[in-house]
Amino acid sequence: MGLAYDWIKIGHLFSVFAWMAGVFYLPRLFVYHADAETRSVQSETFKVMERRLLRGIMRPAMYGTWGFGLWLGLKGGWFSGASWLWLKALLVLALTVYHYQLDAWRKAFEIDANRHSSRFFRMMNELPTLVLFGILVLVVLKPF
Repeated sequence: MGLAYDWIKIGHLFSVFAWMAGVFYLPRLFVYHADAETRSVQSETFKVMERRLLRGIMRPAMYGTWGFGLWLGLKGGWFSGASWLWLKALLVLALTVYHYQLDAWRKAFEIDANRHSSRFFRMMNELPTLVLFGILVLVVLKPF
């Protein structure tokens, strides 16, 4: 498809890797933050780490994932006949909803209003793994 298409794909993959790293790491921070004493130095440090991760890495990477992904789909003509791509887009939308839920939980921690246990966040940390697996199956196998 050409050099430009390859660079768009590199941008997409780079964004996906950065976003997914954050999607896996942020709930892990929540696991430890949930066990930290409210208003402690440790809790305040987690707040800074969580905010910077979400705003500085995850959010731009999510936008890059969507932007480069849509660009790839349009440039490659994938939207006209690839049913697998529509399901992939639905799964990426699910990850996007999850991303915004992570932000809501982060905001609750920010104002010392977290209501969830570390066990809850351990369980929530598994969800994106399942969604990512589904996306990879669709992208690699293109089953339909």
